Amino acid sequence: MDASVEPSRHTLAPDCVPPERRLWAAAAVFAALAMASLDTAIANIALPAIAADLKTSPADVVWVVNVYQIGLVTTLLPLGALGEIVGHKRIYLGGLILFTIASLVCACAWSLPSLLVGRALQGLGAGGIMSVNTALVRFIYPPHQMGRGYGHNALVVATAFTLGPTIASGILSLGSWPWLFAINIPFGILAALIGFKTLPQTPRATHAFDFPGALLAAGCIGLFVLGIGSAAHGTSPMLVLIEIGAAAVIAWALTRRQADHPAPILPVDLFRKPMFALSTGTAICSFAVQGLAFVSLPFYFEDVLHRSQVETGFFITPWPLVVAVMAPIAGRLSDRHHAGGLGGIGLTMLAVGMALLAALPNDPSIPNILWRIALCGIGFGFFQAPNMKAIMISAPAGRAGSASSVVATARLIGQTTGAALAALCFSIAGHDGATLALALGAGFAALGSAMSFLRLIAAPSEAI
Repeated sequence: MDASVEPSRHTLAPDCVPPERRLWAAAAVFAALAMASLDTAIANIALPAIAADLKTSPADVVWVVNVYQIGLVTTLLPLGALGEIVGHKRIYLGGLILFTIASLVCACAWSLPSLLVGRALQGLGAGGIMSVNTALVRFIYPPHQMGRGYGHNALVVATAFTLGPTIASGILSLGSWPWLFAINIPFGILAALIGFKTLPQTPRATHAFDFPGALLAAGCIGLFVLGIGSAAHGTSPMLVLIEIGAAAVIAWALTRRQADHPAPILPVDLFRKPMFALSTGTAICSFAVQGLAFVSLPFYFEDVLHRSQVETGFFITPWPLVVAVMAPIAGRLSDRHHAGGLGGIGLTMLAVGMALLAALPNDPSIPNILWRIALCGIGFGFFQAPNMKAIMISAPAGRAGSASSVVATARLIGQTTGAALAALCFSIAGHDGATLALALGAGFAALGSAMSFLRLIAAPSEAI
């Protein structure tokens, strides 16, 4: 397939899966997505128990989370590009099988190094799942229901993050930490069996896979995220500059290498499309807001408002809970209305919610806190599914894998950037850094809203 030829609007997402099989195909996709999303949350909860059982330090056990994130983020773009050549179904099922096997390795780990090997393999498997996840949704649902599919996708992710800490705490109350990983195994096997039977075969490109380019792409994104993370943890500014500078140099080398490639791994060809570029920028802004909020709010509630840890968890829960409710609604609306308007409205609500949180009085009542958090969740949930759909349908069908990997990469870059900026706010303003971070989040949401509304002018006929 010539990746430079863009199909018509009505052939962007052919109904590859018959209606009687569509529910099962979606279940296979969303089950694996839920597992990969849950594993980020449950590992954080289990770190103290793992450190005590394996007799390691808190500083070392943090690598249980880090190696998973590194394995995930460095493989998104290469595997998305590979899916366009070998088929998204193969990449997805390969990632799911590797994730399931790696879960068994983690459950049987006897030392920190063995656990880190398992977690690194889990990250690679999660990269296979998340890199082509939204591409498969595009081929599972017919064009007139595509927004509904992306709404369900956002619902699954929001629900996983909402229930992750609760599920982890429940498992740890009944058994030891290896069960957190062992529970993935039966669900992974079941999802793989369903996926083999029901997932669609997608169009395949004829060009060869650029392995050196894939290594450059992995190094570029990996070093960039590592640099942002180093900044968040207060690492030497010189080291941060070296990491981000190296990422920039590698990105330049990669674009030079693939200048004439029909489907570059770093998809500069897609970023030439106004709808794709604006939608990706809007996604980064929105997830930066989420990163700023989720890092700063616990400190805000506990250090500024002097609330307990239990109350803090209760206060934050409405955000992802409301996102889970709003995502399917927004997805259905995106099948009839332009993503620029829906996203702009959602991010405006998010900006207002963040500003109102930053302006909370010194001793607010519980309802006064909760309705502000809920407003943020409504805004974020109203934005997410339409924006995901906008990114996917603004790319040709033959470039769905690269577009899908950009969706996941934008989310991780935004969240990491938001967390780093929150840490910077605390280093600048001390305890008042939480308020500064919330105000900065309001600014990012306002910027994202402006970019979203700009899509109505730049691409008025797209994203519906």
